[in-house]
Amino acid sequence: MLGYLKGTIASLQKISHRVILTLEVGQIGFDLQVVPRLANQLPEIGETAHIFTHLHVREDQLTLFGFGSAAERDLFRQLVSVSGIGPQLALALLDTLGLQDLVQAIVTGNSRVLARTPGVGTKTAERIALELRTKLAEWRQQAGIPAAPSAAPTMAIQEDVEMTLVALGYTNNEIAQALQAVGQNTTLSKREDAEVWIREAIAWLSR
Repeated sequence: MLGYLKGTIASLQKISHRVILTLEVGQIGFDLQVVPRLANQLPEIGETAHIFTHLHVREDQLTLFGFGSAAERDLFRQLVSVSGIGPQLALALLDTLGLQDLVQAIVTGNSRVLARTPGVGTKTAERIALELRTKLAEWRQQAGIPAAPSAAPTMAIQEDVEMTLVALGYTNNEIAQALQAVGQNTTLSKREDAEVWIREAIAWLSR
């Protein structure tokens, strides 16, 4: 119905943990809920913005959601097609992981990464991966979204590495940053030795 809107940014405000962009198009102000990370990429108020849109219809409410790219909008639509995933949870997934990392996590079935999103439990993460991994593997190629570089331990040992680091008192965010950083070592990224990954991650975290 509404593929995109191009107009002048009238206002950008946070209301009850939701970021609302008001875009003036032809002297009409459209309120769009946008992913918080998009708010940091928008031009200044009074400047022109091109926002891709999705109109979410409920019996008692019509909500317009805005995205910085058609790919983000299309991924959002895929997410809300999953049983139990509403628009707010879909936005949270996009905001927490970003387009490329979110698609990568789903396609590889990495439920632990998906579960880092507030409100997404392990069972929900597994359901998202189960229902969308095949669809998104094909869609990613069509949309021209590159696969995220391999910078994490293989699925076979990732759980052991993360559980050990959590037990040592590190947060999920610290662990994700450490594994991303040390995984850039191409020699290490091919190793399936949990102890090596743990040792390197601790060294990086202790700098």
